[in-house]
Amino acid sequence: MSAQTWLARQRTDAGLSTRLLVAQAMVLMAGAATSWVVASLVAPGIFHDHLVQAGAGHSAAETVHIEEAFSSALIISMAVALLTSVLMALLVTGYFTRRVQRSTTHVSHAAARIAEGQFGARVPNPGLGPEFDQLATTINDLAERLGDVEGTRRRILADLAHEMRTPLATIEAHLEALEDGVRTLDEPTLAALHGGTQRLHRLAQDISAVSRAEEGQLDSRPVRTNPQVLLESAAAAAQDAYDAGQVRLAVEASGAVPDVHVDPQRIGQVLANLLENALRHTPPGGSVWLSATRPDNHWVELDVTDTGEGITPEHLPHVFERFYRADPARRHQPGSSGSGIGLTISRALVEAHGGGLSVHSAGQGQGATFSIRLPAAHG
Repeated sequence: MSAQTWLARQRTDAGLSTRLLVAQAMVLMAGAATSWVVASLVAPGIFHDHLVQAGAGHSAAETVHIEEAFSSALIISMAVALLTSVLMALLVTGYFTRRVQRSTTHVSHAAARIAEGQFGARVPNPGLGPEFDQLATTINDLAERLGDVEGTRRRILADLAHEMRTPLATIEAHLEALEDGVRTLDEPTLAALHGGTQRLHRLAQDISAVSRAEEGQLDSRPVRTNPQVLLESAAAAAQDAYDAGQVRLAVEASGAVPDVHVDPQRIGQVLANLLENALRHTPPGGSVWLSATRPDNHWVELDVTDTGEGITPEHLPHVFERFYRADPARRHQPGSSGSGIGLTISRALVEAHGGGLSVHSAGQGQGATFSIRLPAAHG
């Protein structure tokens, strides 16, 4: 914020507080003057009537003196009382005016910082009533929301820059080799170029999907669905890839498992990602099976279990992070079309349905189980 802008806002804030104080002072002075005039006109007459009704034996001069004494005492006491009341009221008004001024200044400064991209700015609770509290809460929520969106944007840009290096380097190396005559445009070269472009395309799609999911902007059409149908559909779609990889894929028959209220396409995408991940890390001759269970009356669990490489304990908490491949037991194998954020997308999709995605593994070489927990449909 420039110095001129800050000074202008300070003048605006000072003008507002001054106007409020002057307005309150005028109201108080008008009320005090009105009270003084009315008391001066009405009170002496009432006193005179009471004095006459009392029938006290006073001469005319004494009566006039008594009435003048009463009027003087009344006027002086009223003036002192009203002046004191006005001063006290002005002090109280000034105090609250300054509080309002500080609150509006905090709001304006926080809004200016947020507009400049400082999303950590917050408005303190003004303590001036529910209206001001709601205003502060709304601005703070807005700042937090904008900060989350900005954080997501920065992470996406960083992730893209990191992940695009490998396919771009591969494409560039092959193109340079073609230009230098080191390689010819044969089938392996075309396959490498196509593989690099496909991975870039998959990366762009997955980044877009996970961003929409984390920001709650997914187009979802939930319907009542049988969990067994979800598992069998996912297994049927992945069967050819599993046959090619010589990995056994099976769907266990479930018992009395209630329906779930989900978007079949989105949960099918989650299961496809988990099955692709399981195939990537299960050697030929291994097995992957799908199952549905009912841990309690409120939830349904869909499990994808493999007999593959497993996950070491220190890396389990990071499995769902974008592009996390630090664990050699779950490495990204050459030639894979995965973007590195399939599990991140899966978790975001499941959470968008009000559920959760977790993983369990006994360690390296012990396989892994990914569990999708979804709310059971009732009624």
